[in-house]
Amino acid sequence: MFKGNKVFSSFSVNDLDEAQNFYSKTLGLNVSKRSEGLNIELSSGGKVFIYPKDDHEPATFTILNFMVADIEKTVDQLTEKGIKFENYDGELKTDEKGIFRGHGPTIAWFKDPAGNFLSIIQDDQ
Repeated sequence: MFKGNKVFSSFSVNDLDEAQNFYSKTLGLNVSKRSEGLNIELSSGGKVFIYPKDDHEPATFTILNFMVADIEKTVDQLTEKGIKFENYDGELKTDEKGIFRGHGPTIAWFKDPAGNFLSIIQDDQ
């Protein structure tokens, strides 16, 4: 069976400086710049690598999910920092704040400056 000693996720952005500012200042993550891109060290111990790509196309799926203790409070805090949460109708109908409730986890989606989807999820455990 395949076993990796060190595992990390990665994704692309179209503007590395804008991504660094967003992930470090807006989201408050531990970001360090390398010649190839950005390293993010997550509080859970996970790592993410962000690399620049001239012909970047945003992911059409959620690339990072952040578990939070209080989704209402977190949505309010991120909204104050200028983040706009996605609003959906239909099966994944969100409320006025952009929070989906009910059938599955309580979750809210937003995008990074490159258009990649991120989410916050209420940690009910």
